[in-house]
Amino acid sequence: MTLREFDESMYTDLLCGVDEAGRGPLAGDVYAAAVILPKEYHLEGLNDSKKLTPKKRDRLFDEIRAQAVSFCIAKATVEEIESLNILNAAMLAMRRAVAGLKVVPQLVLVDGNRDPGLELPTRLIVSGDATSASIAAASVLAKVARDRSMEELAKEYPQYQFEKHKGYGTALHYAMLDAYGESPVHRHSFLKKYYQVKEHPELVKKPLGLQGEDFTADWLESRGYSVLERQYHTRLGEVDLIAQKGELLCFVEVKTRSQRREEPARAAVSKAKQKKVALAAAEYLQQHSARCSVRFDVAEVYGRAGRFTMEYLENAFAPED
Repeated sequence: MTLREFDESMYTDLLCGVDEAGRGPLAGDVYAAAVILPKEYHLEGLNDSKKLTPKKRDRLFDEIRAQAVSFCIAKATVEEIESLNILNAAMLAMRRAVAGLKVVPQLVLVDGNRDPGLELPTRLIVSGDATSASIAAASVLAKVARDRSMEELAKEYPQYQFEKHKGYGTALHYAMLDAYGESPVHRHSFLKKYYQVKEHPELVKKPLGLQGEDFTADWLESRGYSVLERQYHTRLGEVDLIAQKGELLCFVEVKTRSQRREEPARAAVSKAKQKKVALAAAEYLQQHSARCSVRFDVAEVYGRAGRFTMEYLENAFAPED
């Protein structure tokens, strides 16, 4: 089913897609967008914004705004992120985006599995930006708007080179933090690990794999997950992290490397390893009588303590029976 066909299956003309951008970076506001597309539109190459080149996103940004029945781009500030936490700030940005529409939608499709509380008929779509055209359009507007905001901040704070990393925790960004310290547009709460390592260098002695698991656990919790187990072992298999968010239970394999190589870290999660994770998951579900949707994820962590970056792969594999 194509993204357009998915939206058409909702059987409503005033369908709104909502998505956010910027939950992970160390600096800058978090953005959200709401988009109502017309029944007939032409948006060549529309897809999840993360799968598009900057040039394609910029083109679609203009085309979506020109063709939309209504759209709104909103944000929650760094101050609100620090006060509310990033999850609640992202939900606030989503509510602001929907409230800013000039047309009231009949149904709102929200990317993810967390209800932002819109007081409108709402359907949550996990991986919605790769499923729904309306959500994909919202993801493009939110992503481009946030990237452009970071380019503006780069003019105000040129020493951090925000235009290159957009506030994400890259090696360059950490090097600029080392050189210039924290700016007013940094999310102080996101730098806890960075400061811990600077104040306590002995933490670097912790095995790299465990450091990567720490980083991944913190990342999951910042996005509303509860980490239930770490290094869960059974007689037949094991898994690094078990995390829950609502009715979703995730079994997460963490692969940590000091630097990127030609072969991505995910390649280390072999078929044999997938089987062990599946066996551990089956035992956990049996012991806890859990009745949740189950997902198998892989976290690729690169770097060293206080300077990690990560690629988080949802539904990274589906173990064979």
